[in-house]
Amino acid sequence: MKSLVFGANGQVGQALLHSLAPLGAVVAATRDGELVGGGRCESVDLANGTGIGSLIERVRPDVVVNAAAYTAVDKAEQEPDLAFRINAEAPAAMARECQRLSIPLVHYSTDYVFDGRGHRPYTEADDTDPLGVYGESKRAGEVALEESGARYLVLRTAWVYGLHGHNFLKTMLRLGAERDELRIVADQVGSPTPAWLIADATARILDQGLKSSGVRHLTAQGQGSWFDFASAIMELAVASGRLARRPALVPIATSEYPTPAHRPAYSVLDTAGLRAEYGLELPEWRQALAATLA
Repeated sequence: MKSLVFGANGQVGQALLHSLAPLGAVVAATRDGELVGGGRCESVDLANGTGIGSLIERVRPDVVVNAAAYTAVDKAEQEPDLAFRINAEAPAAMARECQRLSIPLVHYSTDYVFDGRGHRPYTEADDTDPLGVYGESKRAGEVALEESGARYLVLRTAWVYGLHGHNFLKTMLRLGAERDELRIVADQVGSPTPAWLIADATARILDQGLKSSGVRHLTAQGQGSWFDFASAIMELAVASGRLARRPALVPIATSEYPTPAHRPAYSVLDTAGLRAEYGLELPEWRQALAATLA
């Protein structure tokens, strides 16, 4: 199986290059045609949309996996056009070409399509209501795939972190080494999910073949706040010798850490549908964190 991976330099993209390799050839695509680890790859700028269809037609993959996204949640409030070009218009162009060539498309979305006012894990059938531009643009991408006629799978995930790029885990490890005290938001609840888990699950899904088109939820199991996540990071980092000592963690409210974009207060996703359809076993988020640090 030949896979074409857009966004190969991102957190999930880099993990996909490893996870998809056992299934066959993997063709990477980045904005500048260079890979973070060195080497050249396909080049395509999703911000202007040109070249997406021609790249897919030239490569003729067995599956397209779109791990590219505009993820600067706060900056999106000032750059809505760019966010929509990358998160909605680019996936729409991919879907059109995939539909024309009968190629399945896997695309990633986010918990930010929900307003966070719920009190139980969101299912795929729940109404969406994004709070900001980022969530709106990602929901528009979902709708574009739904309306394209292509064979597709949207995997909504949340609180993504990993070994590469900018993310909460790396920030906490850096700040934990620099400061004696950290103030961490404690009233936003979600499911921290490592990039490798998303990539490994994607590979297992593709190895079986897409069983249906639609939206499915993919996160680690369980839930916790950012404060819980930070606490677990510090505990494991000290135990493994990554940090010499644990800084004091102070729980704060979202109102004490204002940001340009509103975040959903509760964004736990129900993964039962995906687990049942593909027989996936997803680890509890603390187990996944321990595996990541190891």
